[in-house]
Amino acid sequence: MACNGCATSSKLDFDFSMAFQPIYDAVDDRIWGYEALVRGLSGEGALNVLSRISPEQKYRFDQDCRVKAIELASRLFPAGEELKLSINFMPNAVYEPAACLRATLHAAARCSFPTSSIMFEFTENEEVADTAHLTNIITEYRKHGFTTAIDDFGAGHAGLGLLVEFQPDLIKIDMKLIRGVDDSPARRAVVAGIVGITRELGIMVLAEGIETEAEFLFLKAGGIRLFQGYWFAKPAFEELPHLRSGSVPDTSNAAV
Repeated sequence: MACNGCATSSKLDFDFSMAFQPIYDAVDDRIWGYEALVRGLSGEGALNVLSRISPEQKYRFDQDCRVKAIELASRLFPAGEELKLSINFMPNAVYEPAACLRATLHAAARCSFPTSSIMFEFTENEEVADTAHLTNIITEYRKHGFTTAIDDFGAGHAGLGLLVEFQPDLIKIDMKLIRGVDDSPARRAVVAGIVGITRELGIMVLAEGIETEAEFLFLKAGGIRLFQGYWFAKPAFEELPHLRSGSVPDTSNAAV
């Protein structure tokens, strides 16, 4: 099936690259994967890059981001290790799910990068008016073995409504709910509710934006397994950063 975006989208008139930030698995005590974050060629932040994209370039940018992330990860990821590559995508830039995956699948095949190692995450901050279209995207992605995730959960347009319409493999709790959770009864209650709901639905949970040891210890004791944030490592430009020394303490005796 043809894709309208392929035919009408304008090519980018600039280049970009990626930084990588680790996702830590607190149960297995290992790096679970890395999120690819768009950067300028000299390491400029994402906003600098995103501000240069015209509406006519949105589809092409989304496609090029996927290819760039896969190409870099195929060179950087250690051989033989089971690591996830997390790639952000824009649902509103996907016209026809199967056709829009062609560039991704070609890049994965060319780089010998397994599709089972790729996680696509979409942000709640991009409003999706057609939830049926989003469900079709997720269904198509799962056919190819991709992991699916909602980014910034709890701070966007739909919230729990998205979980009623469909269930992704993973949700990333937004950092606004995470910040100071160890000392905030309201945040504790909301996060505990999210963890309980996702446990019933069989959805993994990742806490993003961790900046303190107290946040990490509280959330780990509360049943969250995956973590991401400056407490563990800042994104590294075209490199895989190591976990910060001392960021993973002995938590065997931690309690909520």
